[in-house]
Amino acid sequence: MKPLAITDYTLVTALGAGRNATRAALRAGRSGLAQRGFETATAIETWLGIVDTVDEITLAPALAAFECRNNRLAELGLRADGFGDAVRAAAARWGATRVGVFIGTSTSGILQTEIAYRHRDAAGALPATLDYDHTHNTYSAARYVREALGLRGPAQVVSTACSSSAKVFATAQRMIDAGLVDAAVVGGVDSLCLTTLYGFRSLELLSDEVCRPWDAARKGLSLGEAAAYALLEREPKRVAGWLLGAGESSDGYHMSSPHPEGAGAVAAIEAALGQAGLASDRVDYLNLHGTGTPGNDAAEDRAVTTVFGRTLPCSSTKGSTGHTLGAAGAVEAAICLIALEAGEAPAGINVITPDPALHANYLREPLRRPLEVAASNSFGFGGSNACLIFGAAR
Repeated sequence: MKPLAITDYTLVTALGAGRNATRAALRAGRSGLAQRGFETATAIETWLGIVDTVDEITLAPALAAFECRNNRLAELGLRADGFGDAVRAAAARWGATRVGVFIGTSTSGILQTEIAYRHRDAAGALPATLDYDHTHNTYSAARYVREALGLRGPAQVVSTACSSSAKVFATAQRMIDAGLVDAAVVGGVDSLCLTTLYGFRSLELLSDEVCRPWDAARKGLSLGEAAAYALLEREPKRVAGWLLGAGESSDGYHMSSPHPEGAGAVAAIEAALGQAGLASDRVDYLNLHGTGTPGNDAAEDRAVTTVFGRTLPCSSTKGSTGHTLGAAGAVEAAICLIALEAGEAPAGINVITPDPALHANYLREPLRRPLEVAASNSFGFGGSNACLIFGAAR
């Protein structure tokens, strides 16, 4: 593919709002995870990456129908780093109908429906105040972003679990290449809810300790929430980075477990390298999917060493942000862009004893040197895999 310009990007996680807060936290090796509950009904002892400032957000009166935690988180992301203003400038340049919106989410605003279920009447009917169409509906996230930014181009949501907001980069690339849009807002928004917490606990994937990717005693993941966006443009006036390649695969090995040899992951990584026209040794850093579950880390390690060998510096940043599910791909894309700009690949934190059975070159300290190419893995339930490759702005 022809490299596609990324002209702006931002993210909001438990580490803070915006690029500078994220860069500082990663450099300091600080985690946004804390041992705490979510909602008064939660009886699960776990570590969570909660974005507390979501509750301070008020939506514009014209967007009041969208009121829910997920859309407040989406709005918080649009305000970070002046991202919304950058999109509005792009819309003024290209026209509102020529800017697409492609958002990944896993659970959307399901918390709003959970709250509604607590207020059923004596007959079991949900309260009339529940506006499913504007809140819980999966499309709500893209619809909110489109309305908030005054855009009128194509819009859609990709919901393929944890690969969702990585796959939207590929969607946007195809739409721009087909001439259907000239620019695209891509990203992911996923807020915490009880369905997610209890669901991952039922799968025995939720750790009661802080997430420890690549650790010998890792016990599972820590959940987080986030909003992250990037603006892609056909002909840029400024460049924050480049999308060089996007690879996707679907191995369908198991509903919730990866292929033990990482076959689907290998296919996605190789497809991304092929689209970028790069040999594997051209990649300087890889952001791993790295959930901290025993099976995922082992399968991904096999995939990474199959394609890249044992020397490529890599790390998982989920020990810092938590696993932000449908937003994880966009969050980690932004982290790759930060790494390329700063010349600093982030360390994977919380490792106490490295797993001797894993052979990838896992960073336990930040790697400070010029970086030209970074890759990011995102793998979802059901074998939905994606790999993105980014180039430095220079």
